[in-house]
Amino acid sequence: MSSHTKWKQSGNGNQELSMEFRPRRATMLTQGADTDQEPTRPTWSRQIEFTLAGIGCAVGLGNVWRFPYLCYRSGGGAFLVPYLLMLVVLGIPLLYMELTVGQYTRRGPVLALATVCPLLKGVGIASVAISFIMCTYYNVVITWALYYLFSSFRAPLPWQNCNNTWNTPNCTNHATNSSYSSTASQEFFKYKMLEQTSGVEDTGVLRWDLFLILILAWILIYFCIFKGVKSTGKVVYFTALFPYVILIALLINNAQLPGALEGIKFFIVPVWDELLSVEVWVNAAAQIFNSIGIGFGSLMAMSSYNDFNNNILKDTLSISIINSITSILAGFVIFSAFGYMSYLQGIPVSDLAVDGPGLVFVVYPQAFANMPVAQLWAVLFFFMLLCLGLDSEFAMVEVMVTSLMDQFYKDVIHIFKKKELFVLAVCFVACLFGIPCVMQVGIYVFQLMDHYTAIVSIMFLAFFEVMATCWIYGVKRLSANLEEMNGHKANIFFRLCWLIVAPVILIFSIIQFKPARYGEYVFPPWGQGVGWIIALASIIWIPLGAIHTLWVLPGSIMEKYSLTHPNHSIKVFQSLSWPQVYTITHLGVQAASANICERMDHSQEHHEFQCGTVTGCHPCSESGLKAVSGLTTKWKQLGTTATSSRQCKLTEWCQWMR
Repeated sequence: MSSHTKWKQSGNGNQELSMEFRPRRATMLTQGADTDQEPTRPTWSRQIEFTLAGIGCAVGLGNVWRFPYLCYRSGGGAFLVPYLLMLVVLGIPLLYMELTVGQYTRRGPVLALATVCPLLKGVGIASVAISFIMCTYYNVVITWALYYLFSSFRAPLPWQNCNNTWNTPNCTNHATNSSYSSTASQEFFKYKMLEQTSGVEDTGVLRWDLFLILILAWILIYFCIFKGVKSTGKVVYFTALFPYVILIALLINNAQLPGALEGIKFFIVPVWDELLSVEVWVNAAAQIFNSIGIGFGSLMAMSSYNDFNNNILKDTLSISIINSITSILAGFVIFSAFGYMSYLQGIPVSDLAVDGPGLVFVVYPQAFANMPVAQLWAVLFFFMLLCLGLDSEFAMVEVMVTSLMDQFYKDVIHIFKKKELFVLAVCFVACLFGIPCVMQVGIYVFQLMDHYTAIVSIMFLAFFEVMATCWIYGVKRLSANLEEMNGHKANIFFRLCWLIVAPVILIFSIIQFKPARYGEYVFPPWGQGVGWIIALASIIWIPLGAIHTLWVLPGSIMEKYSLTHPNHSIKVFQSLSWPQVYTITHLGVQAASANICERMDHSQEHHEFQCGTVTGCHPCSESGLKAVSGLTTKWKQLGTTATSSRQCKLTEWCQWMR
C-alpha cells in the first residue's frame, strides 16, 4: 500500500495536500528498464483458483489430523459446540478481515500490516515467522504419510497383524478385554516408524529413512510452488478436491464395521460437563485458527494476488464453511474407526490410548486393515493425506517467499538471479530445521513445537493482528476499503466481532494457558522452557517492531506515537507546498523529509519514492524534475526545523530506483 497524494485547490487558491491509503499497483516494466525492477504483480489465472487454493490451505491435515485428536482429547461431542460457536464469531469475521487487507494492499502480510499499523508492523513479521516455524515441522507429517504410503505396497500390510519383529506381547488385532493391550497399528507407528524413545531427555539417533523421505517431501513442495501462483493454481484443482472422494468412501466403509455406531455417538452426543473445562474452549479457538489459517499470513498472501474487485465475502464463506464441513466429515470417519478399535480392544471409546498427533496414523490404518483390497485403500488414503499436507504446506512456504520478495525484491534477484533459486533456498533451510523431528526423539520435539506454535503463539499473534487492524487502523477505514473494492461496507455483525467479541475471546484464551503434554507424558520444566523459546521466536517480533518504529522517528514519545497513527499522515503535510513524500516500506511509516537525500544515502534499500500529482508528473519525467528542483521545506509538524542541506533533484531518485 502506498501513500497516494492528491493536490486540490482550496477556497483561498492555495494548494492543499490530501493523503489517503490506496492499494499500491506494481509498476509495469517498460522497454529498456532494468531487470531488477519489480514486475507487475501476478494474479490468479481464474478466480476459482484462489477459492480452491484457499480451501486447500484451510482444508488440510488440520481437518483430518488435528481436529480429531483435539476433539477426542476434549470429550468428543462436547468439542463440537464451542468449535461451531468459534467458527461463527472468530473464524468467519477474522478471515474476512485478513482477505480484505491482503486484497486491498496487494502485498504479503509484512508490508500489508506495516501499512495498516506502523507501530505493530511486527505482527506481519511474526506471521511470517510462525508460518516458517510451522512449515518446518508440518512437513514431518507429510513425511510420515509418505512412509505409510510406501509401506502400503506390502502384502500383508505391516500393521495388519502382530507377527512382526517390532511387536510386543501386548499386541492384538482381535477383540480383547485387556486395557493393557495395543493394536498392531499403534505398535507400527510407535516402534517401527518412530522408534520412539521414553521421553525428551533421551534423544536417540537420526532415523535415516525418515530423513530421506523428509528430503523427498521438500522436493515435492518445491516443484509444486517454484513458479508461484501460476503453478500452484493448477495443482490445487486436484489436491483440493481428491480428498473428499476418499473421505466419503472411507465413511461408507467404516459405518459398516462392528462398534462404529458407538464411536459416532461419542462424536455427536455432548457430555455437557466437559463444556465447563476451559481447555475445551481454548482448543476450539486454536483449532479454528489452525484449520482456517488465520494469523499465519497464508491466506493474506494468497489474496494479494486477487483481482482488486474480487468478491471477498463469497470467498470467506466458501473457505470457512467448507473447511468446517470437512472437519466434521473427517470426524465421522475417524470416530467410526474409534468405535471399531474399542470393539477390538473391548474397552470404551473414551479409554482408547490414541491421544496425540499420531492419532490419524493409528486409527485410520486400523480401520481399513480389514477392508477388502486393503492395500488399495491404504495407498489411496495416504495419498489423500499427502494431498492435504501439500495444500497447507504450499500456503505456509508461499508466505515466506511472498513476504521476502515484497520486501527485498532487488536484493533477492541480485543474489539468487531467479525466483526459482530463492524458493529452493527457502525449502533447503526449512528442511534443515525439520531434522530434529525425524530423530527417535522426534515425536516429542514435534509435539513441543506444535503446542507452542500452533496454540500459544497463534493466540498472541491473532490478538495483536486484531488490535492493529480493527482498533488502531480502525473498523471504519477497513469498511471503507471493503466498500471501494466490493461496493458495500461490513455489516454490524462483522464490526461487533472485530471490535469486541474477537479481542475478548483471544485475551481469555491467552490467560488460560496449559503446558504441553504428549498423551500421558508431561514435559519437564526445561522442556517447557524450550517450548517458550520456540513461541518467542515468532512473538518477539511484535515488541521489537514497535521499539524499532519508535526509535527511528523524531520527537518525544507522544510525538513518535502520533506519527504512527493513520490519521496523522493527513495532518502533517497539509501546510507543505510540495513535500517530498516517500514510503519507508521497511517501517510502513508515511513521512515527509526535507533531508531526504541524506536519509536515502543512510539506508537506500528500505526506501521507495512516491511522486505527488503535480501537473500529472511522472516520477522520472522532465516536469517531475522541475517540480522538486531547489526544494527547501521546514518540517515543523515533526518537531524539528531541519532544512535541506543540499538540493535533492528527482534525477537522483530515478537513478536510485533503477
